[in-house]
Amino acid sequence: MPRSGPLDALEEFAHEYFRRALLAPQDASALLAPVRAGLEQVEDKMKSVDADVFAPLANAFLELIGQGGKRLRPALALLAAGLHDGNPELNNVRPNADGKPTGPDEDRHQHTLIALAAAVEMLHTATLVHDDVIDGALLRRDAPTLNASWSAGATVLAGDYMFARSAQFAAETGNVRVITIFSDTLRVIVDGEMRQLSDRDDFRQDRQAYYQRIYAKTASLYSAATESAAVLVGLPPDRVQALKSFGYQFGMAFQIVDDILDFAGTDATLGKPVGSDLRQGTLTLPFLYYLRELPQPQKVVSRLLHARERADAGDPSILSTTVQEIVQAVCASGAIEASHQEALGFLDHAVHDLAPFNDNLCQRSLLGLCAFVVQRSS
Repeated sequence: MPRSGPLDALEEFAHEYFRRALLAPQDASALLAPVRAGLEQVEDKMKSVDADVFAPLANAFLELIGQGGKRLRPALALLAAGLHDGNPELNNVRPNADGKPTGPDEDRHQHTLIALAAAVEMLHTATLVHDDVIDGALLRRDAPTLNASWSAGATVLAGDYMFARSAQFAAETGNVRVITIFSDTLRVIVDGEMRQLSDRDDFRQDRQAYYQRIYAKTASLYSAATESAAVLVGLPPDRVQALKSFGYQFGMAFQIVDDILDFAGTDATLGKPVGSDLRQGTLTLPFLYYLRELPQPQKVVSRLLHARERADAGDPSILSTTVQEIVQAVCASGAIEASHQEALGFLDHAVHDLAPFNDNLCQRSLLGLCAFVVQRSS
């Protein structure tokens, strides 16, 4: 829910900037400009492969890294690190940012931030590889998954290699607290995946189970990125907590919008069939809101369970037809708008978390990214 009560001057500025950003299409590339050079270094670091790595694994690894999207997770880490300085020109994480040679301390500071950002994105990529095995997915973003050409065992091992690389990058920060955040986040993600498997086809689960699942799946990693960045640049405890909360709120909103798009998007923009989550038995917020509107939700639940039983018995067509019809019904209901408003509620809290920081390019980029989250179509 949106926050209530009077706003101070800093909060008013942040919320007004966010409101204006919602009214105009946000260009993600432009919003990431303050850390573009840093993201290039993150990309290079992620693509670094030891010469003695098994050649097919090295090739698959480089191909997977090359399929990366907007790199929002490492971008949020770098932007969060840039919030501590009021001079926007110093917020671009790169060598010689001010035109002068960097000293040993500045080089080390930059190295740890790049290592953190690479660790976060590598961890995310590793989870996607394992997700594809669990889901039996053959396509992701319209590109064949590793699971489509490798055996399940080999794909799992490739994901394990990525987990190892992400842990190695985290260790390069040399910060025990960051390494602890990283390991705790990995534990949360795995626990969440186990819960999601357990909850599949449980059409009676409540919204609390959904929130717990999307925190583990998505928000925990965003939160780890922003909290760790705050720790590395030496922010005081209240600011570290604010950025941890920002990552959580941003990540929750991001996943809710993802779940909205699984109903309201298109196969072309999503790179996968609409209704994929429902087809796999994964319940998301739009469907839960839809059930709440129905006078007899049990009828829809029974219909889905019957279709799932038929699919398991060798007749998948009835499940596809049932899911397609329910997707249309969800889109025609108030469920999409209710979910959209809930995402905005999380973002309202995220904007509040950013309000105490200096008004600079990094803060404005983060506020713009909050608006971008609810504007995106893929």
